[in-house]
Amino acid sequence: MGDLERFITRLTEANAVMNLIGPDTLPDVWNRHIWDSAQLLEHAPGAQTWADLGAGAGFPGIVLAIMLKTQPKSHVWLIDSLGKRCRFLQEVVDGLSLRATVLNGRAEDNAVTVEVVTARAVAPMEKLLGYAQPYLQRGATGLFLKGEKAEGEVAEARKVWQFKSNLSISRSDPRGRIVSVRGISRVKSW
Repeated sequence: MGDLERFITRLTEANAVMNLIGPDTLPDVWNRHIWDSAQLLEHAPGAQTWADLGAGAGFPGIVLAIMLKTQPKSHVWLIDSLGKRCRFLQEVVDGLSLRATVLNGRAEDNAVTVEVVTARAVAPMEKLLGYAQPYLQRGATGLFLKGEKAEGEVAEARKVWQFKSNLSISRSDPRGRIVSVRGISRVKSW
């Protein structure tokens, strides 16, 4: 809990000078961001290695790294293409002594082998699956936090990608969905 509090303090300070999260979401940061991120652990019990694509403000990656901190074999890769967000993430990782690595670059160019790949508020499913493809093809399960249009996004993505999926209702907001994805290949066009 202490690490989560310290993370929220650092996030609030950094958010005042760069837009990491919507300022109107700060009063509900525990439910809107922390719990929303932490619930992913229930969907991959025992998973030790995670990659968070478009890590941004650290949701869900930093929260997962904090929650997994007591597990010696755990590691979270935080991948983001924007240098200033990566600097923020590195400050948090260093300040909280997290087992995490910050990678500055495109998600699809930094594909590491992990058990779970995550993303939150990065892109529509069709595009997100393109970013996650190298991870999914190496055997990772995708756990993507989506909003109330998740079903439509999955349907659109199926026009381009073949994959197995399951949608679960978010415990932090019943309008949200957690899209679990396994296996991926491009739809063949003749």
